[in-house]
This record gives sequence, C-alpha cells and structure tokens, in this order.
Amino acid sequence: MDISRSTVQEIYESARRKIAACLVHGKPLHITGGNYRICGGQEAAHCGRCCRTQRANTEKSGKNCKGDSIMKIAVTYENGQIFQHFGHTEQFKLYEAVDGKITHAKVVDTNGSGHGALAGFLMQHGVDTLICGGIGGGAQAALAEAGIKLYGGVSGDADAAVSALLSGNLGYDPNVHC
Repeated sequence: MDISRSTVQEIYESARRKIAACLVHGKPLHITGGNYRICGGQEAAHCGRCCRTQRANTEKSGKNCKGDSIMKIAVTYENGQIFQHFGHTEQFKLYEAVDGKITHAKVVDTNGSGHGALAGFLMQHGVDTLICGGIGGGAQAALAEAGIKLYGGVSGDADAAVSALLSGNLGYDPNVHC
C-alpha cells in the first residue's frame, strides 16, 4: 500500500471503533470507496508483488480479470430531460460508464420514495454520482453522507449531460438550492 505501519495501525483502529459503535449502539455501517481499478501490472505505479500474484492466479484459474473501473451515474429524469426538483422525481436514469464511455443505461422508478429516502435509493443502486436540477440542503447532506458526488443546477437533455460530465465539460452550480 506504500504507507507506514503506524498509518495502517491507525486505519485498523478507526475501523474497529466504527464497527464496535455499529454493534453496540446499533448505528448503520456505511462502506464506501468510490471507483476502483484492479491492477493488471500495466500501470505506471504498480507494486510488483501483487501483479505477479494476480497473474499467477489468473493463469491457474483460466479467467481474465476485468480491470476497469465502473462509474454509476444517476440523473433525475422526466421525458428525456433532467427533472428540476430532486425530492419530487419519480424516475432516475441510471448510467454505467467505463473509461469515460457509457456502457449501459436504464430508467428506474423511485416507487414513491421522496426527499431523504432518495439518497438511500441511490445507494442501493450503487450510484456514486448524481446530476440534477434543484435540490434542497437536507438532500444534499444525505447525499454527501452517502458518498454520492452531486452536480446540481443542470438542465436540458439527460444523455447530453452525462456525456458532458464524462468529457469534463458539464456546466453545473455547486451552490444550487431549492
């Protein structure tokens, strides 16, 4: 991991405290980490050892590892457009992107979920990024706690907005409120 032993010990101690708080006090346990990439030994900063181990295991099992990070993007959705009030959205369009290209998209119903419940709905679907129009402060806090990156204040075509996000050209308002 290229970090010191004392740093690893601090990480383990913090994890033990969080797990104990969940078990003793009944608090929810949120495990997050964002996007990831499995090292295939081709990266400039690979460690050497894990790549050799991975390669040996791959050769034994005959399976190839995927090695790509998947980004899951949700857009508040209505008739192909970005719906302008997060808390009242009835549908999300969910996108999966690999290496900056959309690989899968589907529209899902919120089944009547609204406001605060929508952050949990997005977490259940593995979303790490949200594009929307207006959004209130409570929903922003719930999304931040869930580890979902917010791009608010966006309007127009949903597909075009996701393409703009993936190319780094999305115009959004980081201080949006409604």
